[in-house]
Amino acid sequence: MAETTSTNNILKLEGKVAIVTGGASGIGEATAHVFANQGARIVVIADIQDELGNQVVASIGTHRCTYFNCDVTNEDQVKHLVQSTVKTYGQLDIMFSNAGIPSLSEQTILELDMTHFDRLIAVNARGMAACVKHAARAMVEKRVRGSIVCTASIAASLGAPHSTDYVMSKHAILGLMRAASMQLAEHGIRVNSVSPNGLATPLTCKMLGMSKEKVQEVYVQCARLKGVVLTPKHIADAVLFLASDDSAFVTGHDLLVDGGFTLPK
Repeated sequence: MAETTSTNNILKLEGKVAIVTGGASGIGEATAHVFANQGARIVVIADIQDELGNQVVASIGTHRCTYFNCDVTNEDQVKHLVQSTVKTYGQLDIMFSNAGIPSLSEQTILELDMTHFDRLIAVNARGMAACVKHAARAMVEKRVRGSIVCTASIAASLGAPHSTDYVMSKHAILGLMRAASMQLAEHGIRVNSVSPNGLATPLTCKMLGMSKEKVQEVYVQCARLKGVVLTPKHIADAVLFLASDDSAFVTGHDLLVDGGFTLPK
């Protein structure tokens, strides 16, 4: 059962309807819990990991959370996700477009596998665009001054010696966010992104073939800010800021949660 208390008993998302894509694990799961704890009327978890998604719903409570199978690479499914949410709950206030995948290899541009490239772009860039598009349409139609938050990465602010496709996909998200924020501002809809440093999510651990503890050790060694181990909850709290009225005059912003990693050396 989700808690419904917060600092000074002020719930920052009271009565809000939110969608969290990629909400069955990692950053999405943590954010779904934070949204519910902060008073969201309903959190719709969209993912393709049915078993995990339903486990998250059960842990939050079916009166506050529901699961929707959605592959973000299929625009019709994204459209159905948004329309179903609006039909059931009346409107959409928050879209956390979080679904994404890591690069399947560490290939450089000289070795770029276009099949892998197409798959990664389909999820990370095209899927993100579909989520922003249909969430924005629903908000405009219902005249909701909503908040759209996209998951980018520190890779969107830097180059890299490898993982070319991943770096490109995350740069695309910043372009999407900045364009959409300008275009939707007249409707009072805010569009921002959050860019995490490396952290131990289930997807990252699986990709690296390492335990959560081992992955954390790797990232701690290369972190600039000492004494803190970055977790999905840190990212979820940053998303909460961007989704709530705490950031009522913030749009077109990429919030780096990187412990200073991207600062010049």
